[in-house]
Amino acid sequence: MPKADHPFTDAARGVRLQKFLADAGVASRRRCEEMIAEGLVEVNGTLVASLPAWIDPVKDEVVADGRRVRRDSRVAYVLLFKPKGVVCTNSDPEGRSCAVDLVEHPSGLRLYPVGRLDMDSSGLLLMTNDGELANRLTHPRYEMHKGYEVTVAGQLADEDLARLERGVFLSDGERGPGRKAKAGRLDVIARDRQKTILYMELFEGRNRQIRRMLLALGHPVKKLRRVKMGPLRLKGLAVGEWRDLTADELEHVRRDAFADAATIHRRRERAERNEGGAPVRKRRGIHASRRNEKSDRLERRAQRTRDLSAKARAERGGASARGKDASARGKDASVRGKDGSKGRPARNRRDDASLDHRRRLS
Repeated sequence: MPKADHPFTDAARGVRLQKFLADAGVASRRRCEEMIAEGLVEVNGTLVASLPAWIDPVKDEVVADGRRVRRDSRVAYVLLFKPKGVVCTNSDPEGRSCAVDLVEHPSGLRLYPVGRLDMDSSGLLLMTNDGELANRLTHPRYEMHKGYEVTVAGQLADEDLARLERGVFLSDGERGPGRKAKAGRLDVIARDRQKTILYMELFEGRNRQIRRMLLALGHPVKKLRRVKMGPLRLKGLAVGEWRDLTADELEHVRRDAFADAATIHRRRERAERNEGGAPVRKRRGIHASRRNEKSDRLERRAQRTRDLSAKARAERGGASARGKDASARGKDASVRGKDGSKGRPARNRRDDASLDHRRRLS
């Protein structure tokens, strides 16, 4: 290990420098480590360009990218429905719309995206200034699963689905020789000649992984939406909307993020249950984007049924009134018939007795 170029090497000083920066909301822990390596961080006027480094958060003065860093004990956790065409960065030199611009949090805290969702994708994006939680949710070591609804061009054959389960080799370019990438879970939602709709879960976040996997099979992705991240679900939000996490959601996220090694191992076992030639599970039903349309059609159909029922009841009410008048006229005709005139005879003994009684009175 090369010798440190700074005097902050004593672990007894307090906390790790990158953790302090992440907890203060500067960026994710991984990005903070990159900033240190790029020479953007100073402690008490001394440049710190290598790790490890420890600081005293009370006594030491930390400057990151030219700004003094003060630890804020306030934290915020926001769930955003990221639209397509928005980038997951807090500053973009090309001037594109950023996810942080969509969230005007009343606390005024500076929030950062947890992980990345490429510009051409939409869906669930967690934003927070809790660097420790962000690191747990994004680091591959903790295997936090993420779920995606994917629409690809063409009909995926069973052989292609089996390849996705076994894994598709992807090159990592300059980062390494490459390795297999596979889905932890794979469900077929719908499939026809024009397109195939899948639900895929991943336990790692390699760059554009799903798009590259499916392109390797000859089926480019037409639409990709993240719908799940650990225990979080994308529901109750329109595109571009955001909300704070509920207390229950935050509790479940923390429980999953800070799980022990045994729990993480069980996650991996669940993810590998479909391997070894197991059939891909098929969902019954329709794609989620059509579900609301079907609900609207069913509601309109039910409303028409209710309207027709009300109209039929009104018509039956009028017919009933007309029927009572006709019944009264029929009784008069029945009386005349007993007297020898035209009309229907009485139908039962009660009517006959009534007529006899009427004759005696007359």
